[in-house]
Amino acid sequence: MSQTPPDPNFEALAQRAASLRAQIHEHNHRYFVLGSPTISDAEYDALFDELDAIEKTYPALITPDSPTQRVGSDLDERLPKITHPNPTLSLSKAYTEDDIRAWRTRIDKVLDTSARLGYVVEPKFDGLTVVLTYTDGILTLGATRGDGYTGDDVTANVRTIRTVPTRIPVHPDAPRPPSPLVVRGEVVMLKEDFKAFQQKMQTEGETRFINARNTASGALKQLDPRVTASRPLTLYAFEIVDAPDDSTPHSQWQSLSFLRQMGFLVSEDIQRFDDLEAVIAHIRAFEARRHSLPFEIDGLVIKIDDFATYNALGVVGKNPRGAVAYKFPPEVVTTRLTGVSISVGRTGVLIPNAELEPVFVSGATIKQATLNNFDDVARKDVRVGDRVMIKRAGEVIPFVIGPLPDARTGTEQPITPPTHCPFCQSPVLHEEGEVAYYCGNPECPERIARSIEYFVGKGQMDIEGLGEKGVRQLLEAGLIRDEADVFSLKPESLENLEGYAKLKIQNLMNSIEAAKKRPLDRVLVALGIPNVGTTVAKVLIKHFPSLELLMNATADQLQTIGGIGPSIAATVVDWFALPRSRSVITKLAAAGVQMVSTETQITRSEALAGMTFVLTGTLPTLTRDETGALIEANGGKVSGSVSKKTSYVVAGESPGSKRDKAEQLGVPILDEDGLKRLIADRGGES
Repeated sequence: MSQTPPDPNFEALAQRAASLRAQIHEHNHRYFVLGSPTISDAEYDALFDELDAIEKTYPALITPDSPTQRVGSDLDERLPKITHPNPTLSLSKAYTEDDIRAWRTRIDKVLDTSARLGYVVEPKFDGLTVVLTYTDGILTLGATRGDGYTGDDVTANVRTIRTVPTRIPVHPDAPRPPSPLVVRGEVVMLKEDFKAFQQKMQTEGETRFINARNTASGALKQLDPRVTASRPLTLYAFEIVDAPDDSTPHSQWQSLSFLRQMGFLVSEDIQRFDDLEAVIAHIRAFEARRHSLPFEIDGLVIKIDDFATYNALGVVGKNPRGAVAYKFPPEVVTTRLTGVSISVGRTGVLIPNAELEPVFVSGATIKQATLNNFDDVARKDVRVGDRVMIKRAGEVIPFVIGPLPDARTGTEQPITPPTHCPFCQSPVLHEEGEVAYYCGNPECPERIARSIEYFVGKGQMDIEGLGEKGVRQLLEAGLIRDEADVFSLKPESLENLEGYAKLKIQNLMNSIEAAKKRPLDRVLVALGIPNVGTTVAKVLIKHFPSLELLMNATADQLQTIGGIGPSIAATVVDWFALPRSRSVITKLAAAGVQMVSTETQITRSEALAGMTFVLTGTLPTLTRDETGALIEANGGKVSGSVSKKTSYVVAGESPGSKRDKAEQLGVPILDEDGLKRLIADRGGES
């Protein structure tokens, strides 16, 4: 029978361990399930490491539900569950170079050898782990990691991710895959995609996500795969979890090459080393350039390359001995919250923003951070005057993690939602049970400004030369009052405005003229009807091929369309019923903007399958959208940035830095005629 250790601190440590377990369980739930952490990763690690140290000193204090005894869970009760063929375990952590050396020393003791080992060093993606199962080369199952043993079935959602091959191998000359083949990867939202997504959410007046990791996680766990498909997700494969014996390579480095052959996207930032000190030197250099990566990471993973050695090392607790995760220093600082400013989106949603005492974090001086929404403010109990924790990782929008209550002096003031819109003084509306507070005045000058900014923006009418500053300037000059007025601008009315030289005016006029030819679904999206994004717009236009028909449709008629429920139908009908909306549409039609669908069926081919193109500059006869559609219609993919994996850059006039980067990397450059010849030579339709 075990006895309590004769330590006067035992009872106090037992209470501390119980408190730590409760805190960690709560933070696990907030991070993995709710996607709304209230402490930084470093603070979480500190809590976990403290509990782990106590339990290692006094094993009698270990409980079956202790976080140290299981992998963190991201299970969602709404989704079906599956059991993984092999556990997807988490890794022990290293915070210093000496920690890495200590890890290698422990390996030598287990193996009783000082043999030379190879190491593979991989980025530690800050995303959501998924496990993909291929049967006879066909994707048959996609699941989250869950608790490491059981995961959520997200197969339909995973299939919407462009970098997830639904059939392998992608190229017919690659070797045949074993069956089954189970692959582990990480779903992330690239920095460039996340930035654009945040801008879209902000423009639409929707709540912005805290970071790319939570955005990717939320997108992957949607009950409707169409929502997942509307979010720009990317998957990087990094491990073979299960396959028939001797059917796959016997080292991690070779496995990564095999995954590439199959058609998976594997990070180019993975390297192999034969010396631990070379690994450490690589980590030093990598940390200095981490923010130049296209994705967010919070560290690097070091793995023993040889699988036989890796497997012989076994597992201690919940961590494989053959790998360790090196964690970068946290990017969290504290500063004073001096006030709150309110921004209003085009739909009227009020968004609180923290005004901060300037603080330097992650390579930039921060004066503002998002407070997300007023419910979040109340839940975290953030007050004006608080000392608050701020996090900014790379290009992610800074956000307030929470206050430091112990630093309060008693002078702090609660943050409450405004009763009136700060821009038009209309009463603020708030429905019971809803998170959003909003200005219900469609004539609010700030809402109008945001609506016009959205209308002219990239992905909508794409009028170059009219960003936020340009729209505000035209509004202040009285040259526009709504979206349609943009098409009534005359060169002579712009000549006296600051910054409008002759060339800029001519370019703007050309861009406005080109915008009149945008497809009808783009026009519909640009109008900014709540809940009508690209997917919904295409569905509506398919059934109502003119704005006049759609404008006069009833809610009952709209609900007969698959995918259009009562909420969207009511929103569309209500929007078209507004006098301002009808006025804008009438003026757009008078200006010659496309009001009728002219969509024609493009013959699809696989002439450009497996190729990635980057577009830059202005082509002679094709718009950028038309060029992208042509490439995609022939099986190609369009990317926004140039890399070594880019197949071709299609360049027109004024190509900018993308052409320069293509030349540096040796990426072939095509003009419009060259693109058409490439498609024709490969049997496609141009």
